[in-house]
Amino acid sequence: MTSRFREIPSVNEVLRRQEVTELITRYSHQSVVEIVREQLASARRTVSQGGEPPGIESVAEEVADRAASRWKNWPETVINATGVILHTNLGRAPLSDESIEAASVAASGYSDLEFDLASGKRGSRQAHISQLVCEATGAEAALVVNNNASAVMLGLAAIATGKEVIVSRGEAVEIGGGFRIPDVLRQSGATLVEVGTTNRTYARDFEEAITENTGAILSVHASNFRVMGFTHAPTTSELVEVGDRNGVPVLHDLGSGCLLDTRPYGLAWEPRPQESIRDGVALGFFSGDKLLGGPQAGIIVGRRDYVNVVASHPLARAVRIDKMSMAALSATMLHYIRDEPTERVPIWRMISAPLDELTARASEWKEAAGAWADVVETRAAIGGGSLPGETIESVALRVNCNRVGISAEAVLTDLRQADEPIIARIEDDDVLLDVRTVLSSQDSSVKRALDCLNRGVAGHQSK
Repeated sequence: MTSRFREIPSVNEVLRRQEVTELITRYSHQSVVEIVREQLASARRTVSQGGEPPGIESVAEEVADRAASRWKNWPETVINATGVILHTNLGRAPLSDESIEAASVAASGYSDLEFDLASGKRGSRQAHISQLVCEATGAEAALVVNNNASAVMLGLAAIATGKEVIVSRGEAVEIGGGFRIPDVLRQSGATLVEVGTTNRTYARDFEEAITENTGAILSVHASNFRVMGFTHAPTTSELVEVGDRNGVPVLHDLGSGCLLDTRPYGLAWEPRPQESIRDGVALGFFSGDKLLGGPQAGIIVGRRDYVNVVASHPLARAVRIDKMSMAALSATMLHYIRDEPTERVPIWRMISAPLDELTARASEWKEAAGAWADVVETRAAIGGGSLPGETIESVALRVNCNRVGISAEAVLTDLRQADEPIIARIEDDDVLLDVRTVLSSQDSSVKRALDCLNRGVAGHQSK
């Protein structure tokens, strides 16, 4: 056994290989040495378990592969053919060209992020974006932070620390990723007071729970689940009436940040920030990277006096938004101000795309895929904690796996290994590539991958 271990190359022998010396010129010597040692340790484990010692060529190739995987640019671009428009695992909303350019410009040099060019004095990173958000939503004031969980936490900490916050029992929920309303209230220093029942809560339940220590009423939109059947919940305006009568502010967690009416697209109604503002909420909170279609951000809108209190809280600096996200969000808001979201914001282009356009694209994909694929009708989901359970008509290319005797999992693996990885889904043992969630600019990449897959299937069938 000892002699077998001696056949494993040494660290210095591996470092002298050309593919490894090239890594050293690109990265630090110590980092490459660390990978070599990891690979040789793996080789020793293999030998200790009765395996063959690897040759130096094999070790050097493994080191190069491991370095390429570890030090590649990340995250890597993928093509979303799953049929889920706001796919959380795939980064939610893709940005518009203008938003991408704005973020790139902000990152490429210095900017007037916190500098007033007119006066030559220090400025606020919130001034410009707040104006745009207010113009789009009708709010008196606005504040932007790094995500909506931070926005809600900050709002509660600033408004209700040491006080009670009344929440419907049906809304004391977990929105996702461990973001639970009771936990958020606890961390913000507020005390949760639950009213009503899981399925039915009335405005009078809130009014009866108000005491001299009530700091706020919190309404939480059910953004990723739906309660069906025998249900009732007070409207936002009803809650505001209760709050106004008792001098208690109403805070509204809207979740998705949808600024457009979703009903014309065959979807259920989704609460909009501008509606909450008209109803008179003190503060509203919503995400930037869901139905708004922008970068990750938490947006706070509402009455100026309450927004000012939130902005002056010490936690506001800890959760502030970075310059690149700020720039991308500004460009996104301009699409709404210009009344062009369905033309310029990618997720709204997807939602509003007509079926005949999707069918035409799917037919082009089929030409590349060959006779073993066909075009089928399907349904796409909104996803990303928005419009739970809602789907819209869509079109997909179906890869008939059973017809050619290749497993659906194998096809998914091949698609993920394409030059631009494609993420699809399995349905009834076949693979579906939903056209609605694929950017039109990615069609050529999809067709190349399908052509490669087609040739692979042809080779499999000829054996």
